[in-house]
Amino acid sequence: MLPAVDVRKVRKHYGNLRAVDDVDLRIEQGEFFGLLGPNGAGKTTLINLLAGLALPDGGQVSVMGYDVVRQYRNSRMLLGVVPQELVFDPFFTVRETLRLQSGYFGLRRNDAWIDEVMHHLDLSDKADFNMRRLSGGMKRRVLVAQALAHKPPVIVLDEPTAGVDVELRRSLWRFIRQLNRDGHTVLLTTHYLEEAEALCGRIAMLKQGKVVALDSTQNLVGSVPGCRVRLRLSGGLPAALLPRVVERADNDYLLALPSYQALEPLLAELREAGVAVLEMSVQQPDLEDVFLRVMKVAHEAARPC
Repeated sequence: MLPAVDVRKVRKHYGNLRAVDDVDLRIEQGEFFGLLGPNGAGKTTLINLLAGLALPDGGQVSVMGYDVVRQYRNSRMLLGVVPQELVFDPFFTVRETLRLQSGYFGLRRNDAWIDEVMHHLDLSDKADFNMRRLSGGMKRRVLVAQALAHKPPVIVLDEPTAGVDVELRRSLWRFIRQLNRDGHTVLLTTHYLEEAEALCGRIAMLKQGKVVALDSTQNLVGSVPGCRVRLRLSGGLPAALLPRVVERADNDYLLALPSYQALEPLLAELREAGVAVLEMSVQQPDLEDVFLRVMKVAHEAARPC
């Protein structure tokens, strides 16, 4: 089966800046794939290359087997992109906007699908509202609807929930999950790592234009050893335990432990010091821990010798 997205040795430079540097990615059809990285890592540049909004300086990018440069018309028909920026035409209603978007792809009498998309994104009661009248969150919903207007098999979401409310986030992910279950491939970039951990089956992490980690979400999270323990104590922490402190606020501590077996010696040391545990919670490693660890390693590896 052809991959949904195939990126081979792709490079994109802006002067001396290597925005995308020899990136290899293969996203299979039907995957829910996460693309993570700090600001400036190259995520949006890579999406622009996929959408044909920028041309690669080297390598090849294809969508469902179609080269995005040589077969742009075919590849663009198969791709729906939700951009970060709130870009909209202020002279049309929501329904007119989605009809126009469908028309760009040669689709007529697409109202049944437009109605379905608006329903799932809670836009039905705003269908005849002018775009200027919508809140920022509602405009964001319309951007998502525009990306889906031509029923693309590959959907790219570039920070789709940035600055939006919890209600939109939940309704959006319900709809996107359903589309993914129906066979659509989803590529997500987000700074909300808990979203990526909950939604994505595989994740790639970018740093300075390079892929520095690529694996299943389960394997990435499982690669971080140990655990963290949050404690509220009756007194100060014994000096011997201070090196394990990650965060502190008065007598509330977050400690990093090398393993779950280290928990009992920790409690024994507190008992011996006469410090009572008032509250305790044990936290497993999550994707944020992985992300911080991977970025730290990548930063240290990039330092000049």
